[in-house]
Amino acid sequence: MCSDAIKGCIFNIQKFSIHDGPGIRTIVFLKGCPLSCQWCSNPESQDYSVNILFDAEKCNRCGKCLDACPHQAISLSTSGLINRDKCIQCGLCVDACPTTALTKSGNLVSVKEVLDEVCKDAVHYRRSDGGLTLSGGEPLAQPEFAEALLKEARTRGVHTAMETTGMASIDVLKKIIPLLDLVLLDIKSFYSEPHKKFTGVESHTILKNALVISQLAKEVAVRIPVIPGFNADPQSIKAIASFITHMSNVSKVHLLPYHNYGQNKYQLLNRKYALVDIKTPNQTLMQELKQIVESFGLVCQIGG
Repeated sequence: MCSDAIKGCIFNIQKFSIHDGPGIRTIVFLKGCPLSCQWCSNPESQDYSVNILFDAEKCNRCGKCLDACPHQAISLSTSGLINRDKCIQCGLCVDACPTTALTKSGNLVSVKEVLDEVCKDAVHYRRSDGGLTLSGGEPLAQPEFAEALLKEARTRGVHTAMETTGMASIDVLKKIIPLLDLVLLDIKSFYSEPHKKFTGVESHTILKNALVISQLAKEVAVRIPVIPGFNADPQSIKAIASFITHMSNVSKVHLLPYHNYGQNKYQLLNRKYALVDIKTPNQTLMQELKQIVESFGLVCQIGG
């Protein structure tokens, strides 16, 4: 299939990032994820389709969205305004809203549209050894689109990276991972029970895939989100570090301290944020965990 005919659902293109791969980068955020991490900064990315977000502080209660909705999915008396069981994400309410209290997250775009936008900053990539990073959500959840994006980026001479949980079939990994210059691989926990409790899936497949990815990849940077109550303790980090020593082509390990920057997005989706009482781990603990990782002979840094 021609790459121009392949389309995918994205929810953001972020330019001039310096934290998601080397140099200055453009991050393309793809919709859809098989995980549902309780600390997810982009909860709108977990759905594979468009989301309608509602900001109550901007709403003037004019009622124009009620008239625009063909499925009676909106009521001023409903918590969060939208009955999401009825909503088909058509976006007509967004078009009708005069205050941008209603917004849409997710657009269907072509490979060419994305790469044309990415390559507007090609001069910055050349000067900084930067490039394109696919993120999400989980980019591997849209494998045909991700593959086409990466092939087109290679044709245009753009360095490629991907932030991924590694949750995909082996066939998908074999197609996509060799197209990447850098894999930014999340490993959240070695232990399956807490992994399922906090992310919705067990860790077995992810760990198995991590070994496959590291063999297929040119370079892997392992990222460990450090979440109090989940894995922010020496035993958990030691178990992950020990596992990483069995991987290939790992250049660095990143310890990413928990933050709640995406908490407000849960309100826009009328969802509860599960970790509201969790605090960012202090620097003393982060340094202790860093030393544990380094004791396994791994290069480690705090932050992305």
